[in-house]
Amino acid sequence: MSVADYLRFVFPVATILLIAAEMLHGRLRRRRVYDWRETGTSLLLALGNRVLNATLGGIAALPLVWAAGLSPLRIEMTGPWAWLGLFLGLEFCYYLHHYAMHRVRWFWATHLVHHSATLFNLSAAIRLGWGGNVLGASLFYLPLALIGFPPIAIGVMFALNLAYQFFLHFAAAPQLGPLEWVLNTPTHHRVHHASNDACLDRNFGGVLIVFDRLFGTFAEAPKEEALRFGLKGQQVRADKPFVILLHGWRVMLADWRAAGSWGGRWRALFGAP
Repeated sequence: MSVADYLRFVFPVATILLIAAEMLHGRLRRRRVYDWRETGTSLLLALGNRVLNATLGGIAALPLVWAAGLSPLRIEMTGPWAWLGLFLGLEFCYYLHHYAMHRVRWFWATHLVHHSATLFNLSAAIRLGWGGNVLGASLFYLPLALIGFPPIAIGVMFALNLAYQFFLHFAAAPQLGPLEWVLNTPTHHRVHHASNDACLDRNFGGVLIVFDRLFGTFAEAPKEEALRFGLKGQQVRADKPFVILLHGWRVMLADWRAAGSWGGRWRALFGAP
């Protein structure tokens, strides 16, 4: 078994074990942290996402390979500074990508699947839409390939970024002291997932929270109200996987058909959700 095969086996098993441990912890503390129907839906969505990524991953990488072939620049990933530069560059590109996933309907139609969970826990981390990697996601990372970072290194760093984000979905959000100023933490990510008015479209970072602080998209949890999760203003069953998968596309297509002008059709596809 190769290292890649080993990791492909270990990560899913570790994910299931951590979800089970968090579920047990919630039951012992008599807290409603999980709903079995919602969790089952998240697992099914994660399985479909994984199968599609394995099938279409090569297609998603083509724009990066194309951009790298155009660029005369080459960055050798032989030292820590190259990896640090890639980490910061990818973190900034991810911030822009995540912002677009919330502010552009075309990207939100897939991303809303992740926000459809009504309970915040580790199973929400794997509740992912299908096909987003071939629907324009790679465009946000083209600058990294154009300045000379190898596509394979970009893919590795992106995978590590997403692996870190899994742990942002702990139901119990520990306070990390001074690290809260720099890192994206479960405390910050709970705010990102909340549907309270004060929390909408906030805290877009992956590993870091510094770009949110710099660009004014950072928010702390409101002190006067409890956080609520799920899609704001939309009655979508969190335990119906195919209803959730198609919801954004169905609404977007209906608005496109109802639009009376090409400008309206453009806004139906690429305007704000």
